[in-house]
Amino acid sequence: MIDVIVKVGGGLLAHPTEFERALVTIAEGATKRRILIVPGGGPFADAVRRTYQEMSVSEDAAHWMAVLAMDQYAYLIASRLRAGCVEHSPTQIEALIDHGRIPVLAPSSWLRRVDPLPHDWSVTSDSIAAWIAGSIGAGHLILVKPPGASGPSLVDAHFAHALRAGIRHSIIPADQIDVLTSAISGRDSVT
Repeated sequence: MIDVIVKVGGGLLAHPTEFERALVTIAEGATKRRILIVPGGGPFADAVRRTYQEMSVSEDAAHWMAVLAMDQYAYLIASRLRAGCVEHSPTQIEALIDHGRIPVLAPSSWLRRVDPLPHDWSVTSDSIAAWIAGSIGAGHLILVKPPGASGPSLVDAHFAHALRAGIRHSIIPADQIDVLTSAISGRDSVT
């Protein structure tokens, strides 16, 4: 069982200090709780959005290109964590945690096999993380957003449909490290 899925937003790459602090906080939390990291798409997905607009790429192609962007960010995140490792399917996640590793999911292979979500821009890595949380039975999904993030449009249009009933979720800007620490530890009341 995974206690917490932490989705690390790609927008954090524009804020290197907060990005590193968030990863340190996640790594510290992983010493006490069973954590799976799901990457956002960040600048890799932004490149897909630009290509989609400029080159008339189909929504289907853009969807899979954006999912592959998450894989790229997974490798970056894992490289920044001492115990980080990239995993491509849900089957080995628990074994990696049992061996002291912090798995970072590169979801393209798994999503390609099951294809559970619409292929349009209503779905971003937030909805993918929500679907993953439900698929592996995580009790809590934390979405780490860029510093100062606020407002009603912090998640994509499909998020509420992708998040299964009973899964707690928290949306935390990376500059609120104490809130992130509490959420990872399970002591939060943020939703």
